[in-house]
Amino acid sequence: MKTFAELGFPGRLIAVEGLDGSGKSTQLRLLQRWLEQQGLKIFFSEWNSSELVKAATSKGKKRHLLTPTTFSLIHATDFADRYERQLVPLLRAGYLVLCDRYIFTAFGRDTVRGCPAEWVRGIYSFAAMPDLIFFFNAPLEVPLHRILDGRAELKYFEAGLDLQLSTDPNDSFRIFQGRILEQYLAMSSEFGFMVIDSDRPV
Repeated sequence: MKTFAELGFPGRLIAVEGLDGSGKSTQLRLLQRWLEQQGLKIFFSEWNSSELVKAATSKGKKRHLLTPTTFSLIHATDFADRYERQLVPLLRAGYLVLCDRYIFTAFGRDTVRGCPAEWVRGIYSFAAMPDLIFFFNAPLEVPLHRILDGRAELKYFEAGLDLQLSTDPNDSFRIFQGRILEQYLAMSSEFGFMVIDSDRPV
């Protein structure tokens, strides 16, 4: 798979990946502000934000209707919509696109939820590789504490409660996110992640 630069796009795409609470969103927003101050044309895109399927995803999550397969397909639809209608046109126009999560989120989460790895990757085979990929790596307890410092409890799917790994949300989070972390670490060398130690102050 080629990067956008290798495909001849004038713009560039930077993606950040990491566990929930790893600090990636905070750092990407800081990077966005800094780049805008340099006078660059910036576009920020985040996972699961397409207006086309956002309402359906929200409804499915609230009612706990999403199976691993439907979860995977609805996120793929979301990504494909944003890719075709936002990312590619803006990269052709020379923008620097900052993505809070890219296809690697699906590679990790969907596989942990039980979807075949080759099947998941096949769904996203239309997507070019980012020009730079940062992976925010931290011990499991760090993102867990950061999340709970910001709100009273973990979200159902964030904690992997749909997988019935544990009845305790915190324990379920550790198991679920720990498995995702293993996927990320395996992908790190394969896709050339730039690994950031996110167990540090902002």
